[in-house]
Amino acid sequence: MEGIDHRIVSVNGIKMHIAEKGQGPVVLFLHGFPELWYSWRHQIHALSSLGYHAVAPDLRAFSDTEAPTSITSYTCDHIVNDLVAFIDSLGVEQVFLVAHDWGAIMGWYLCLFKPERVKAFVCLSVPFTPRNPQMKPMDRMRGFFGDDYYICRFQKLGGHRKMDRSASEGTCEVHSGGFGHGIHHPGDK
Repeated sequence: MEGIDHRIVSVNGIKMHIAEKGQGPVVLFLHGFPELWYSWRHQIHALSSLGYHAVAPDLRAFSDTEAPTSITSYTCDHIVNDLVAFIDSLGVEQVFLVAHDWGAIMGWYLCLFKPERVKAFVCLSVPFTPRNPQMKPMDRMRGFFGDDYYICRFQKLGGHRKMDRSASEGTCEVHSGGFGHGIHHPGDK
C-alpha cells in the first residue's frame, strides 16, 4: 500500500514482517485470524498523520513472517516474546496496543505477562476471559460455541477443510445467538 514502509526484523529467533508509517509514540496493531497487517492499513495512515508511529506486524507464521516447523513453537509465550522483542527493536519501552480477534488474545497475554510494555490497550472483539483452572480452554470453547466453531475444528489435522458453511450462515448464527445477552460460560455457577 502506498506510503507504508515494509521491512523484516529479527525477533525471538524468527524473521518478522512489519508495516509502518510515521514518527512519534508507537501504536502497535495486532491482526486477527485469518488476517494480516493489511487489516490495519487505514488506521496506519490515519494515526501516522496525527503524529504517531503506527506499526503492524504479521504475527508468527502469518504471511511473510517466518513459520517455525515445530508445533511447540506456537505457545502464547513464544508470541508474547516475539512482541516484546519487536517492541525492543523499535527502541521504545511502551506502546499503545490495538488488537483484534487472535491478536486481541495475544494482546491480553502481553498485558498480563509484560504490563510495563503497554501504555494502553484497545481490544476489539475479544473480551478478557480469565482462565478457569477447572476446565481446559478448548473444552470451554466447545461447550460454549460447539464443535463447528473454527478454533475447535482447527484442533484436528485437516479440520480447516471441513469448513463448508457459508459466511452468512455463521454471521446469522452469531447475531441470533444473542451475543452479550445472557451468555453462560461452562463452569459458571
